[in-house]
Amino acid sequence: MNQRFDKFFLCVFFILITSSSVFSQSSFAPINDDYYHLIDRLEIKRGKFSEGFHSNVKPFERKAIVELTDSILKEGNVSLTERDWQTIDYLREDSWEWTKGFVSTDSARSSKLSRLDPGNKFGLFKGRKSNGQRRFWQHPADFYSYHDKDFDLHLNFTTNNFIGSDNNVNSPLWLTSRGVEIRGMINEKLGFYTYVSDNQGVFPKYVMDYTKAYNFPGEGLAKKIQNDKGVDFFSGRGYITFKPLKAINVKFGHDVNVFGSGYRSLLLSDNSSPYLFLRVDTQLGRFHYTNLWSSMINNQEGASKGLLRDKKFSAIHHLSVNVTDRINIGVFEAEVFSRDSTSGGFDINYLNPIIFYRYIESYIGSQDNALLGFDFRWLVGKKGSIYSQFVLDEFLTKHMFNGDGSWTNKYSFQLGGKYIDAFGIPNLDLQTELNIVRPYTYSHKDGGRNYVHYNQSLAHPLGANFKELLGIVRYKVTPRLSIYGTQMLAKQGKDPTGSGANYGSNPLLDYDTRTAVIPGNNNLGHKIGQGVLAKTSFTDLRLSYSLAHNFFLDARCLFRNIKSQDVNVAEKSKIFSFAIRYNMAYRNQTF
Repeated sequence: MNQRFDKFFLCVFFILITSSSVFSQSSFAPINDDYYHLIDRLEIKRGKFSEGFHSNVKPFERKAIVELTDSILKEGNVSLTERDWQTIDYLREDSWEWTKGFVSTDSARSSKLSRLDPGNKFGLFKGRKSNGQRRFWQHPADFYSYHDKDFDLHLNFTTNNFIGSDNNVNSPLWLTSRGVEIRGMINEKLGFYTYVSDNQGVFPKYVMDYTKAYNFPGEGLAKKIQNDKGVDFFSGRGYITFKPLKAINVKFGHDVNVFGSGYRSLLLSDNSSPYLFLRVDTQLGRFHYTNLWSSMINNQEGASKGLLRDKKFSAIHHLSVNVTDRINIGVFEAEVFSRDSTSGGFDINYLNPIIFYRYIESYIGSQDNALLGFDFRWLVGKKGSIYSQFVLDEFLTKHMFNGDGSWTNKYSFQLGGKYIDAFGIPNLDLQTELNIVRPYTYSHKDGGRNYVHYNQSLAHPLGANFKELLGIVRYKVTPRLSIYGTQMLAKQGKDPTGSGANYGSNPLLDYDTRTAVIPGNNNLGHKIGQGVLAKTSFTDLRLSYSLAHNFFLDARCLFRNIKSQDVNVAEKSKIFSFAIRYNMAYRNQTF
């Protein structure tokens, strides 16, 4: 009963992977907003959900992405722009090992897939034969690849480099990242993926301020360099995946997982650094059921002893149901907890994959952090989608609807939509999204139970106690040039600098230390924006030019203005940068 989390799951993995009946397995496409929007756009234009994945459960299998393009080509009734054809070709080339054997029922449509990828137009990264079946750049998506029935390997180097300026930083901004990405399959049954990169850079002041308060966005340990002006960090992700049964996928490793259809996720996002997890996905027809068990880091002050950082754990399950071909609903439940070493670390009561965790919490007499959530998505007329999320962290029935502002009314809400080929303009896509999070949502009594990993929120980067409105424009001007624009307007109640107050925006703080907004009563009267009000306007414009497959030049200008009575919170930023990146996702850092 006191086996440790990692030993238990290594045993489970060994038993499952040695099963004689294992089915064909794919690796997953890394989380990347630009990339996943292309998939989302095709699904909307098709007018019905994909059979291979549920769009509110990310990341997607590469095999399933190719199957979506297969379906569009076979059906032959999807209205596609020339850029959409290029997108289909790009996605298929990116996962080319799953495209063999496809024959379109429409030869004219099939002929459109003859190297529409603009990245290959001038022969950049054209394959050069090495020996036998081994080639460098045999496919534009891979520096080196090898594929047969027994072994599949894709190897790429990665890099991201930028230079820029910030009016709040005296020295130039810069970043240099170098890494390698490897993925593949063994006997078409065991999939694997690994990515590592070494990174150093000087970032905008608002990013460094966030780093001081929490941690470097999306990463774990980050060392300070250049007299605390910059950071040096090592990024790493890796997992193995296989299917013991046709309908069940098992994935084990270090990475992030996302539930939701929006730009943000209030259920589980990719805001934090990667973590150790075991994930089991079961897909039966219209039902997709996900079990996710994670080992995370409690890095809050005073939590760790010596060099070894304290662990915390989460148990999550999410049921996604395609009610129709256009309407999807999902139910989410999570428990975040920690146990001392004498009790075995991970509480195996939470290993039950089909029980309500709230029952387990009451059964064992714990005060773990329980969250319940719902999500929704509706494809509207092959032109757009509407999506929503609702998370209930804690509540008391008598306070929920009487308007007394009880601190126990801890919930968050999201409503958003996408409109593609907006106003009849081909390749112009618009998105708007509203996020509302009540004070003290996602927080708990200590770092072992708050909804945080390595000092960063597992949901929204702003934490809690805010309202946010997002507007996003994506426009593919030419096969190579894309324009991205993001406008964020947010109102958040922050804690006065140096006051020691807790108005509910920081999920790292103990909610029992909450500050009273009604004299003598810290239980009632709490509302969004309490504390020192900060109004943020964030305008981000980016031009991205494709030189070759997954090889981009980015020019960016960003204007960020925070108005607040607290002079330590108020800030105006004007940031300009130019970047060159290859096989790396663009770092948004929109907060």
